[in-house]
Amino acid sequence: MPDQAPDQAPADLVIILITGPETPKRLPSAFFLAATAAAADQRVVMYFTDPATELLAKGKAETVFPMAGGKSIAEFMDLATSNGVQFIGCLQSLELNGMSRDDIIPGIPLLTPGAALPSLAAAGKVLTW
Repeated sequence: MPDQAPDQAPADLVIILITGPETPKRLPSAFFLAATAAAADQRVVMYFTDPATELLAKGKAETVFPMAGGKSIAEFMDLATSNGVQFIGCLQSLELNGMSRDDIIPGIPLLTPGAALPSLAAAGKVLTW
C-alpha cells in the first residue's frame, strides 16, 4: 500500500526529477534550484520518478559524480534537504528500477503517481528535470 500524500499546504515549487545516475551532469542544477528556493522560504518538493528513483537507494547517490574529483550527488541532495526540501519517491518506479522499499533511504515517503498528483499539481510552479 502506498504512503499517504503529505497533508500540508501546497508547495510553492515542485521539481519532478526524471533524470538519474545515467546523466550525472544534469543533476546538480535541480538540487541547487530546489535548495535556493527553499532557502528563500519557499516550500519545495522533489518527486523522484523513473531513473531518478535510483538516487534514493541507500548509498547510490554517494557513487554518482557529475565531475571527476568533485562532489557526489549525495552532497547536493544533502544541501537541498538541509534547506528544507522534501523528497518523495515514486512507488511504481521501484519495480521499474529493480528496487524495493527496503532499498530506499529511510524516511523518504513513496507515493504512486495517482496519490502524488493532487498535491504536486496544486503547487505554484512545477518543473520537470
